[in-house]
Amino acid sequence: MDRDVGRILDANFNRAREGLRVAEEFARFVAEDRRLAEQARGFRHALADAARRLDPDGCMLAARDTAGDLGTAAPPSEGGRRASAGQVATVAAKRVGEALRVLCEYAKVIDAAVAADLERLRYRFYDWEKSLAGATDRGRFARVRVYLLVTAEYCRGGDWESAVRAAIAGGVDAIQLREKNLPDGELLARARRLVSLCREAGVLSVINDRPDIARLADADGVHVGTSDLPVAAVREIVKSSQFVGTSTHNADELERAIAGGPDYVAAGPMFATAIKPEYGVSGPAYARAAIARLDAEGIPHVAIGGITLENVGELAAAGVRRVALCRGILEADDVAATVSAFSEAMSGAGDAR
Repeated sequence: MDRDVGRILDANFNRAREGLRVAEEFARFVAEDRRLAEQARGFRHALADAARRLDPDGCMLAARDTAGDLGTAAPPSEGGRRASAGQVATVAAKRVGEALRVLCEYAKVIDAAVAADLERLRYRFYDWEKSLAGATDRGRFARVRVYLLVTAEYCRGGDWESAVRAAIAGGVDAIQLREKNLPDGELLARARRLVSLCREAGVLSVINDRPDIARLADADGVHVGTSDLPVAAVREIVKSSQFVGTSTHNADELERAIAGGPDYVAAGPMFATAIKPEYGVSGPAYARAAIARLDAEGIPHVAIGGITLENVGELAAAGVRRVALCRGILEADDVAATVSAFSEAMSGAGDAR
């Protein structure tokens, strides 16, 4: 092996493995995501195997010259402080991607087959990096426009999975499993199925009321009502990467919700609804006041309750940028087309926040 090529490969194998270890520790101890951690471990093992195949005689280590490496004397390109553990992980992952590209190119000098394997590993890693970014970003709810609450009772024939698939096809951004009366075992199984469907499509998955089920099913988030556990208590149960939303119906509840530090707040009912008639109608006027208050705190909002294609324009005019619906979508003749129509109605409602 050429000494100079050996130095390049040695440095970038080390950089890639070290970066993977940093990101893997986040997945393991912060996000507590077994799948991400195991995949990171698999990448490290694949890199070790590639290094052995390229260099069975240990030439890379022999070529290592730390003292003579110009990079070790260069000033650091980034500040020494990180804003969060998530930023530590994502910066490390970015370095891994760069190192993998170098390895793919310089491995061609030695073994084209190993270079091809490294290329495939690089593309798999890019998908993993995207998943890691999601795990570090609880604030991803801010990108939601249409949020569906799924209850089998309101689905045609009780076929909740077909309704979910149709909503995904229509472009829904988040789906909440809202089942109040299922036995725990059945609820967990359904939650895991929903999470799987959502993850395949890049849609956020949320579990209503049950932080324990949200954690076990590895959902993106959990939603709790005013009579459920407070947000602070929910955070002690769910993973740090999982977001927590809560409901409000008036200004007093809104202030209490903000004090709890949720990742988003639902405001409603906007219009009359048969699902929760006991709360009356908060209306677009409440939405306008709630949005102003939440925007000032940097907390995303979502309007909910009695929303239809006929009245959603009134909400958009009041500043609503996200809507949550149940029967308004599930009972539609064409679920996918209805989701698409709501999404279009929200597309011009201002920047997501």
